[in-house]
Amino acid sequence: MVGVSVRTLHHYDEIGLLTPDATTESGYRLYSQDNLDMLQQILFFRELGFPLKKIKAIINSPSFDRQEALLLHREMLLEKRRRLDEMLATIDKTIRHTKGEVDMTNEEKFAGFDFSQNPYEEEARRRWGDAAVDKANAKIAGREESLSAEMEAIYKRLAALRHGSPGSEEAQRAIKAWHDFLNDNFGEYPPGAFKELGEMYVADERFTKNIDRFGEGLAVFMRDAMAIFADGN
Repeated sequence: MVGVSVRTLHHYDEIGLLTPDATTESGYRLYSQDNLDMLQQILFFRELGFPLKKIKAIINSPSFDRQEALLLHREMLLEKRRRLDEMLATIDKTIRHTKGEVDMTNEEKFAGFDFSQNPYEEEARRRWGDAAVDKANAKIAGREESLSAEMEAIYKRLAALRHGSPGSEEAQRAIKAWHDFLNDNFGEYPPGAFKELGEMYVADERFTKNIDRFGEGLAVFMRDAMAIFADGN
């Protein structure tokens, strides 16, 4: 009915994000109306780019109010639509520019792009609080380009190894570099959290699509390598 895969629902249950109200003797999960309402809330947050860990923290916050969250989702989606409309206008003008129909300044070519922050996350943080966001943002401020280059280098290194064993010495050195990169720049990732992150790379198709840009099957390879690394540490 919802269009969410069974694998995703199982993952949500495993990480404590969405636990069904009942389970049959044969192991089938039974979702109540309250469960469906919460799933809708989760999917709104996902549509706005929130990671699962942050969604869990928000909906479990004592100050969380579902009605307020729905109104906030509406505001955020309207803002997202405004930005998309602006980017579509930029695309249309760029097409006309490439045909020689109109002139276009360099500033106009980038209208609608904004990489300075996630406005949706910022608004939610103001409503429900998240000190960890402040800490992480302060840590990477001014280093976005160098971090992006370092991240891509690690992805490419892992992509070159993806047809081999994720437990090989070389693969484990490469995945350790990924673990160190995350810990050095984005907070603490103990083995359990690192393993969960790897599972998310496969459970969430948006992660998979983004990671597999560096090589088909990379997300699965990273998940397996991260699990082996976590279990061994």
